[in-house]
Amino acid sequence: MINDVLKIGNETFTSRFFLGSGKTSRYTEELISSAVKDGGVELISVAIKTLDTEDDPIRMIPENVKILPNTLGASTAEEAIEMAITARDRGLGNMIKIEIMNDSKYLLPDNNETIKATSELADKGFDVIPYIYPSLPICKLLRDAGAAAIMPLASTSGSNKGLATRDFIQVLLHEINLPIIVDAGIGRPSQACEAMEIGCAGVMANTALASAANQHLMANAFKYAIMAGREAYLSGSELQSENIII
Repeated sequence: MINDVLKIGNETFTSRFFLGSGKTSRYTEELISSAVKDGGVELISVAIKTLDTEDDPIRMIPENVKILPNTLGASTAEEAIEMAITARDRGLGNMIKIEIMNDSKYLLPDNNETIKATSELADKGFDVIPYIYPSLPICKLLRDAGAAAIMPLASTSGSNKGLATRDFIQVLLHEINLPIIVDAGIGRPSQACEAMEIGCAGVMANTALASAANQHLMANAFKYAIMAGREAYLSGSELQSENIII
């Protein structure tokens, strides 16, 4: 692999494989260990609502791994902003993943509330990474509001259906000059590879690892699938420039 790093805000990563904490968050030491040691994960997203509870995963995360607080559980911009400030006051830094959902069945993000939270938190000095349904007009507004990166869902959270929103994500890749990190719905290494082949900057997964019988093998598989997809993209393959109607 050539020297290839991902910069988000003031943070730099050599790995493009991130561990999430979606609706199947089953934080165990084995899950985190396999993600870090076998998958090369350098960033783990943690739900702010789990801080100081028996499910708090921070004590299991190695010091050299970046913690990305997320606002899972927030249903309004105001709730997300309050959570973000709480996380920063706890010493978790300025990087924040905004997740705002009013839908408890499908866990689809509220894009409008996300824009509000992104704008205010960016003004407060946060590096905001919004989780959104992939929409070009929404992403333009998020970019203009100061988002540091965009996390569009590939398919519904925990579904393992892969890039169901591929065409919409490709539009973002062509039109939005921010890192696009696919989140939610990636259930197999081959799906992660596909996301990287078309030009995504990274992949966040959770359910695929948490539900694997051998989490260490699955983490290793994701690591190399993401690397392979990234190298295919960097090779100048025509995969990332497929015909798109805009």
